[in-house]
This record gives sequence, structure tokens and C-alpha cells, in this order.
Amino acid sequence: METVSAKVAVNGPEPVKSKRFRPRNLFYHLFTAGLAIVMLYPVIWLLISSFKESTSIFSTAHSLVPDPWIWSNYSEGWKGIAGQPFLTFIKNSLIIVVLSTAGAVISSALIAYGFARIPFAGKNFWFACMMLTMMLPHEVVMIPQYILFAKLGWINTFKPIVVPHWFGYPFFIFLMVQFIRTIPVDLDEAAKIDGCGRFGIFFKVILPLITPALATSAIFSFYWRWEDLINPVLYLNSPDLYPVSLALKLFLDSESASNWGAMFAMSVVSLLPVIIIFFIFQKYIVEGISTTGLK
Repeated sequence: METVSAKVAVNGPEPVKSKRFRPRNLFYHLFTAGLAIVMLYPVIWLLISSFKESTSIFSTAHSLVPDPWIWSNYSEGWKGIAGQPFLTFIKNSLIIVVLSTAGAVISSALIAYGFARIPFAGKNFWFACMMLTMMLPHEVVMIPQYILFAKLGWINTFKPIVVPHWFGYPFFIFLMVQFIRTIPVDLDEAAKIDGCGRFGIFFKVILPLITPALATSAIFSFYWRWEDLINPVLYLNSPDLYPVSLALKLFLDSESASNWGAMFAMSVVSLLPVIIIFFIFQKYIVEGISTTGLK
């Protein structure tokens, strides 16, 4: 201590190190900015093209300045197509997304609680089978599912798109299982002493503590169902039931001139709910995924 004090007294306090310019930091920021521009360019091009004439969108694709600005693309697109206003398509998408997301989150939480907390015969085997379904391509089960739903009379309804999500989603189950395993079992024991059963522990102890995982699952489910195209193409035949993803395809006509301007305008409109949801709940995505990996 005396030696250190003497050194400070002779040499004085050490100067504060100033932040020096480092070429590595400059390269990092330039690379990140360039990557951001590359990732955002398609969205910027879509937004600018929504104000161009349909006949000049691809002939002037290199230009980001519309000449002239066609504001009527949005009003024409909002009028809809196939005898249906575009608001109908948005309403259908919201019905599918809300019901599917609610079913996926609720059922996955219950199944994850069973795998993480309730002992039963063959639990590891069934968990492994559930994990294997994550690697199963959708094309493998597409035809059997269609035959099943056709026999049930569910074609041209929302049921084939919504009902399967009320039986758990493998990725969400895995996410919540990992999250629940980080919660001390002592909390379950304390709830049992207070008289809680299985469902009481789930609703009063587990569910409030896995809110980040629930929010993350809900956000991912919202994204995936909003942009889903293959299932509406398979099961929906009436334009009044089409979601946004399928309605946008109606603006393309192979026999006459396609209304690219209106389609791009409504594509921008369809992106707004996704962007709003992301910026409002982005902290839950990061928190849910990062916390899941702590264990």
C-alpha cells in the first residue's frame, strides 16, 4: 500500500484514456450500414414503386424517384378486387391470425408445462417425437391433411387453417419447455402447500413467469400466419374468405395487364401491421429467446 501511494504521489494520478480512432471500428460501422442498406433496399423499392405507373415500374426499376407520382394506386388498391374491398381481406387475415395465434400459444403452454413439470411414462420418448416433427416438411403432410379436412367438410372455411394450431406448435413447445425449466421447482412446492393443484400451479405460478416466452411465441405466430399463402390457396375458394396474402395475387392477371401499382400499394399497407407489432413487442422477442438460452 505504501509503495502504491508513493508512486501515485510521485507520478500523479493516471490520465484517463481517451477513445482513439480505430480503423476496425470504422470498418465495422461501414459494414453494418452497408448491410442495413442491402436488407432495406427491397422494402424501399417496394414503397417507391407503389407511387409509379404500372407500365413504368419495371422499365424504371433503377430509379428511386417516381415520375410522375401516382397517388391513386392506394385508392384503387383499397377498392379491392374480385368484387371485394381490400378491407374484407384485412378482416379475414385478422380473424385467421388472432384465432391461430391464441390457439398456438395457449395449447403450446399447456403441453410445455406437462413436459417440463409433470412426470409420466415415456415422457422423453414423446418429447423426442415432438421435436422430430419440427424437421418434418409441410409438403409431406399436405395431401393427407387435405384429404382429412375434405372428408370433414371443412374446405372453403377457416377451420383447416385455424384448428390445427389449437393442438400445439412444436417450436413454441420447445421454447416454453426450456423457459419453464429455468423456474425453481420450489415455487411449485410452495403453491402445493397453499392448496394449488396442477392447473392452479400452471395458471398462478408458471404462466405469469413465462410471459416473455408467451409474447415471443405470439409474435412469431402472428408473422407466420399473416404471410401464410400455401394454406389459403389449398383450402379457400371464395374471394370473400381470402386473406391479404392471397388477395394480393388477384391483382396479377395473366390474360390482361396486371395492376402492379395497386398491388405494390396494398403490399405496403399489408406490411404496416407487421412493422407496428415488431416495434411494439421487439423487446419480448429478444428477452424470450435470450432468457431461454440461459440454462
